[in-house]
Amino acid sequence: MVILAITVIKIYAQPSSPGGEVDAPIDGGLSLLIAGGVGYGVKKIREKRRASDKL
Repeated sequence: MVILAITVIKIYAQPSSPGGEVDAPIDGGLSLLIAGGVGYGVKKIREKRRASDKL
C-alpha cells in the first residue's frame, strides 16, 4: 500500500514544461486514418449490396 502511495505521488510530482502547454498537431496521420476508414466502409456497403442483388 505504501509503494502505491509513493508511486502516485511521484506521478503527480512531475515538473511542468517551461514554455507552457504546447499543442501537438494531429492532422497528418489522423486524416489518413479517417479517409481509409471511410473508404473501407464504402467498400463493405457496396459488397453487401452486390451480394443482396445476386440473390
